[in-house]
Amino acid sequence: MKRVVVLTGAGISAESGIQTFRDQNGLWASHAIEDVATPEGFARNPALVQAFYNARRAQLQDPEIQPNAAHLALAEFEAQLLALGGDFLLITQNVDNLHQRAGTQNLLPMHGELQRAKCVHSGQSIPWFTDITEQDSCLCCQPPQPLRPDIVWFGEMPYAMQECYDALMDADVFISIGTSGQVYPAAGFMQIAQEQGALTVELNLEATSHQFDQGVYGPATDVVPAYLDEFLKELKY
Repeated sequence: MKRVVVLTGAGISAESGIQTFRDQNGLWASHAIEDVATPEGFARNPALVQAFYNARRAQLQDPEIQPNAAHLALAEFEAQLLALGGDFLLITQNVDNLHQRAGTQNLLPMHGELQRAKCVHSGQSIPWFTDITEQDSCLCCQPPQPLRPDIVWFGEMPYAMQECYDALMDADVFISIGTSGQVYPAAGFMQIAQEQGALTVELNLEATSHQFDQGVYGPATDVVPAYLDEFLKELKY
């Protein structure tokens, strides 16, 4: 039975209204990466960094921000694949909560989560749904230490990389959704999967790499449900 690993990026959440980082009007248009997405930036100006991520976290409370058809299709695909005896892992680069809200169970947020905070000293992570302020501190240290967003910044190691590699080594199918196949981690994940003989698939607005075995292109809310539905039909029949 099929073992499927999926990697998602900003492209899957863009249609839900989550502002992406690299688009022309994206988050980096008004903020330098080194100021708000590096440990050095946080050391220089923690208030600026907290304000940046507080705004991102608050956006998730907007009733307009909902999981879209692509998020929901992945959760349904997972449930059906597992019912058929298959294996499923969704690795996301996104720090929003849309996969969780859609119902995906086997999920690795490799770049952290907006709705978590962590101690700057111990690294212990806790759920956090409101603003992080300078007055907020951990409960794990004495004396209590400041909190930071539980987000993987540039220069830091993504989470659960060994789990990702282990899953890719066993995968029959690797599907990259809404992220560039030319850059890490998608390019590296695709290479690992291909070396193990897995089928590699890109679902995206447009082709980002010609190294994938298959590519289907268009809005995520169109191509993801259609592709996964066809995948399940082939498994069943």
